[in-house]
Amino acid sequence: MGGKNFRDLTVYKKAFQLAIEIFEISKTFPKEERYGLTDQIRRSSRTVSACIGEAYRKRQYEAYFVSKSSDADMENTETRVWLDFALAFKYIDQDRYTDLESKAVEVGKLLNHMIENPKKYSRKVVGS
Repeated sequence: MGGKNFRDLTVYKKAFQLAIEIFEISKTFPKEERYGLTDQIRRSSRTVSACIGEAYRKRQYEAYFVSKSSDADMENTETRVWLDFALAFKYIDQDRYTDLESKAVEVGKLLNHMIENPKKYSRKVVGS
């Protein structure tokens, strides 16, 4: 399922695009947030895609695949928390928050599908 590499996965594409959007919007955050919110939201949003890639490359090991997919989900949730702070501090407006939050929720649902259905992502073993 999902093509020949991790970049073909819908969840990877959506998570990668979300990280790019977050990077762009975080450029407008105040300078005093450089080592706080800005770095944290950029790191967590990028880590989602990295964990998806790692999980996919080790998909023949179900426990590892589920673990790394769960890590991706954890990082996605962390990104959502940082979005909450960005809204609370008025670094982003409600419309932008709603858009980014809905994209993060969608990524979370796709990750949950991976976690609950690891066999759908496993490699086909030659000779089976």
